[in-house]
Amino acid sequence: MPDPFDLDTFCAEVAERRGRPLIRRPVPGLSADAPCGLWIGTPEADHVFYDPGTSPLHAEHIVLHELAHILSGHSGTGNESAGAGSARTRLFPDLDPATVSRALGRAAYSDEQEREAEMMASLIRGRSPKPPRTTLGRVAKALGLE
Repeated sequence: MPDPFDLDTFCAEVAERRGRPLIRRPVPGLSADAPCGLWIGTPEADHVFYDPGTSPLHAEHIVLHELAHILSGHSGTGNESAGAGSARTRLFPDLDPATVSRALGRAAYSDEQEREAEMMASLIRGRSPKPPRTTLGRVAKALGLE
């Protein structure tokens, strides 16, 4: 794990460990009834999609959540959430939804897998340096005194 934590470096390390590229892609237009993120693993690459319409911190957490599924070896339960189908349609508008579902091989995770991915994402994120909360703290950091 990079120290201090850096998402780009961490993604590069995960890609190296898996022996294939890890591609992060923003997916505009995700709604509240759709997943915030999605991981599609193919033999050639891992694709992690995330909602760009959220805060940078939340977008990073979404990516870390999907990476946690990858690192934990999660495979899904086959029980698709209500918004997953519409999200796939937006991601792959030119493909038959049934074909995309078969290609994914997994449409949903168990509650236990979701909890594990959330916990792991939070633990990874916890290694990131915390920005100073006060004006004095920000000035000290800018001057290299922290």
